Amino acid sequence: MGLRESPYSSHFLGGLDAVCRELLYPSYWLLSQLLALQQTTAEKQELRSRKCPPPHALEVLAKGPFLLLLLVLYVPFCLLGLLLWLPLQAARRPFAYQHTPRQASPEEWALPGTGKAFHFVSANLCLLPDGLAKFSNLAQTQWRAAHIAQALVQAARHAVLPHKGSAGSGTRKGCREQKSRATESSPLRTCPGSPATDTHVAVKGPLQEGEAPLPREITASFPPNMDFLCLQEVFDQDAISCLLRLLGPHFEHILYDVGTYGLLGCSSFKLLNSGLFLASRYPLLEVQYHCYPNSRGEDTFAAKGLLCVQVQLAASQGQRIVGYMNCTHLHAPETDGQVRCDQLTMALGWAQAFQETHAQAGDIVAFDVFCGDLNFDNCSPGGSRAGEAGGRWSGRPGGLSASPPPLSPDDKREQAHEIFSVYTDPCRVGPGQDEPWALGTLMNSQAIYDEAVATPETMKRTLEHSEGRKKYLAGPVQASACPDLSAPRSEGRRIDYILYREHQSPAGLKTVVGKVFFITQLASCSDHIPVGLQLLVTPVAQPGA
Repeated sequence: MGLRESPYSSHFLGGLDAVCRELLYPSYWLLSQLLALQQTTAEKQELRSRKCPPPHALEVLAKGPFLLLLLVLYVPFCLLGLLLWLPLQAARRPFAYQHTPRQASPEEWALPGTGKAFHFVSANLCLLPDGLAKFSNLAQTQWRAAHIAQALVQAARHAVLPHKGSAGSGTRKGCREQKSRATESSPLRTCPGSPATDTHVAVKGPLQEGEAPLPREITASFPPNMDFLCLQEVFDQDAISCLLRLLGPHFEHILYDVGTYGLLGCSSFKLLNSGLFLASRYPLLEVQYHCYPNSRGEDTFAAKGLLCVQVQLAASQGQRIVGYMNCTHLHAPETDGQVRCDQLTMALGWAQAFQETHAQAGDIVAFDVFCGDLNFDNCSPGGSRAGEAGGRWSGRPGGLSASPPPLSPDDKREQAHEIFSVYTDPCRVGPGQDEPWALGTLMNSQAIYDEAVATPETMKRTLEHSEGRKKYLAGPVQASACPDLSAPRSEGRRIDYILYREHQSPAGLKTVVGKVFFITQLASCSDHIPVGLQLLVTPVAQPGA
């Protein structure tokens, strides 16, 4: 029993798919390079710092027509690859799987007995082709992929593995065409445009006098005991290869290239996968993917959907102890709140059906997590959100009133969705109101290279103060699409979530939130702030025991 690694049932089909992708790659690369002629704010600053900078318009005029000509000349080969590749999708499973064997079975977890802590991280990495990443003011996708993988590897090296045995050792190669030579053994550096800094030390902010410890921690590094990674916007195939190569020795089970292509399983033609990437230290028992059929606008070409996973955590007296992971990335266009609500409703039904289908008698469910980039916040009172672009607010952040304002019908559909009565959001008080310690996870993308947020340490220090949060986090959007400048404070738009729920079981397990992490280690590498959640799962003494 086990998952097949290849999404195809035969080596012949897998090899044919590889040939077709090679035929398609040049057109993909040329189009990306054409779009990448636009500049990020960091590139503009670097150009201005030179004594005699060549005009950017001259570079565009020199490269643009040449790239366009090559793209047009390659169209026949691209069409040939497309005609061969599209029929193959009927035989493709909607995900690929990498397993790094460690020759260890799930450990025994005696119940009733001691509890366990599980650590989850969700992050939108914006690893799109270079040309598309530029629209989010990001560049050098391959460099960023290697840097992000190194940051995760550094944290994983300090983790206590949940299985017996040690991970494989040896030298790992860097990413394909990686000019920065970022390998696992090289020192961790910050992203392009940022000064070097030591990022592997988490600095805890001081508590004010009389202040109780908060469940929130703003940390400059990923938590060291990550059990599950749920990543979004991992679209670029070279970036996927880089993550697989570096994370594989530390996360035994990885799902990648999740989603359907072409016209299969969705209502429109899909050129990109879902962008979902899941890494687990624990064995995967069952996996299922569903594509949202109601995408619109720019999301039409991406196979966004829900990835459901059942993992085996341990065994107790012959009973399986399992957990459920539900990972997603919802619709992005700002005016389509109803689309996101419909997707959440579909996701809830799919998750419930998945668990009912694959549950076995006597299973003990330790956790049930729903996470990802949901592309809506719990603070914006406006209904139209007409100031955003693709779910990313590019204007100056505004404020948030101390008491939640009346919600418009659109906000009620998202912020008061049924999912929040099924799953618990540890950062939420109710519709339109977060906990006072909760932090926004969406950056003001035009300011991500500012010195105050350019490195993990400086971003951490900046976000520990309300003025820094108001300036560098995307603020709530009002009904008029204008920020509320009169509001006294803002914790920013929190659109990345990790929700959880308890399951009733004979073992009587209780779930408690240990810590909520807001992680700044990807400063200037993404326009999202990764979030982490520590869940403490403990047995409850039964009456009469």
